[in-house]
Amino acid sequence: MTNETFIQTGRRVITREADALALLSDALGDSFSEAVEVLLKARGRVIVSGMGKSGHIARKIAATFASTGTPAQFVHPAEASHGDLGMVAKGDVALVLSNSGETPELADIIAYTRRFSIPMIGVASRSNSTLLRESDVALLLPPAEEACDTGIVPTTSTTMTLALGDALAIALMEHRQFTPEHFREFHPGGKLGARLSKVRDLMHGAVEVPTVRTGTPMSDALLTMSQKTFGVVGVTNSDGKLIGIVTDGDLRRHMKGLLDLTADQVMTESPLTIAPTALAEEAVALMNDRKITCLFVVEPDGDGSAQGILHIHDCLRAGVA
Repeated sequence: MTNETFIQTGRRVITREADALALLSDALGDSFSEAVEVLLKARGRVIVSGMGKSGHIARKIAATFASTGTPAQFVHPAEASHGDLGMVAKGDVALVLSNSGETPELADIIAYTRRFSIPMIGVASRSNSTLLRESDVALLLPPAEEACDTGIVPTTSTTMTLALGDALAIALMEHRQFTPEHFREFHPGGKLGARLSKVRDLMHGAVEVPTVRTGTPMSDALLTMSQKTFGVVGVTNSDGKLIGIVTDGDLRRHMKGLLDLTADQVMTESPLTIAPTALAEEAVALMNDRKITCLFVVEPDGDGSAQGILHIHDCLRAGVA
């Protein structure tokens, strides 16, 4: 086979799966809305189950549900028959996947949901299959050929099932008004968690904030700058409100007679600040745009005092870039 043949095969596969997804989109109807309603009413978890390739898709769907505000758990149908049915309880909803709808290993979990009146949503490609006949809500996959010419490898069918699971998860997420802040609670680690970190999660607290009062001699202000190691010092008024900042640039501009001046004579007024609830990614963008290395953290509706300070290095260490 030539490289061109490989490319043609790849394009054929992707085209078939894309066409199948278009069919799936067109096929969505009342049963999809019913499935969402059943999932919303669940007092417990969504139990997602499937065998073989459908099982791999089921694991991903369960993970997507769990990370977007819908408690979910994958239960292996073969293990369910050997004790894991105890993971399924009243108040749960079962989402069971099978392309044929006749997978033997699903028999016990289907029977269990029927016996204990646990709502079951079935996903399959055959309307008269056992799974869909027994389901409270039947989600029928539209007829679409598998990506392989032999039609025996689960490809197009698993792609449609995965997309259907994503569609359910996003519908639930949007109904619950799930925000990036909620999302971060379930993703504290990794690059995604870092991007969704808040300034308050990374900032240095009030004890570490380098500040001096107006009227403070620059000799003392320089000492504070050196001790706190942020390379800046904030200037506050008698009420503790941050009114200015002294940076390296300010020092260079007032080099002549610097030690004869006070901090408020050297400072840059109305320094740039950021709210503790802002995303750390926003802080990094602000620092990059203004070509500065740190920001004082001030509550917008507070008394104007510095609640903390955030350095670009704090963000970089946390993976925010």
